[in-house]
Amino acid sequence: MILDFLDEIGIKTKTKSLGNTFLPGIEINRGVLLYDPENLLYPGDLLHEAGHIALMTEEERETIVGNVKEYRSPGQDDEMGVMLWSYAALKHLNLKPEVVFHPEGYKGDSEMLIASYENGDYKGLPLLVWMELCESLEFPKMAKWIRE
Repeated sequence: MILDFLDEIGIKTKTKSLGNTFLPGIEINRGVLLYDPENLLYPGDLLHEAGHIALMTEEERETIVGNVKEYRSPGQDDEMGVMLWSYAALKHLNLKPEVVFHPEGYKGDSEMLIASYENGDYKGLPLLVWMELCESLEFPKMAKWIRE
């Protein structure tokens, strides 16, 4: 379901044997989401990492390999937007929030993030609106999934 969605919105995925990666079994490589089914611990992590690709500029999609934060200076972090994009994607797919916001991720804040989003507290929404991915009043419905 997740891989079909990513294909549908234009995020390329590829199965590949991966060694040690920032997230087990997943790596971003120039706009392609590589995944290793043998080492992937949480399928929802695919949505989160796809969110990074979705929010990248075209230039970033062509150059970033591995950990996105290594390519960004302080103040350029898009993590709040990526988490919210992931939430919109899981809502679109009718998945439980815990699929993406599992207890082993988000520095122990997954329950807090779920509660916040489920209560309509959408931190990061101005970034998604600025990127023209959605309108504030229609969120979590997205107008488009990938930044142009």
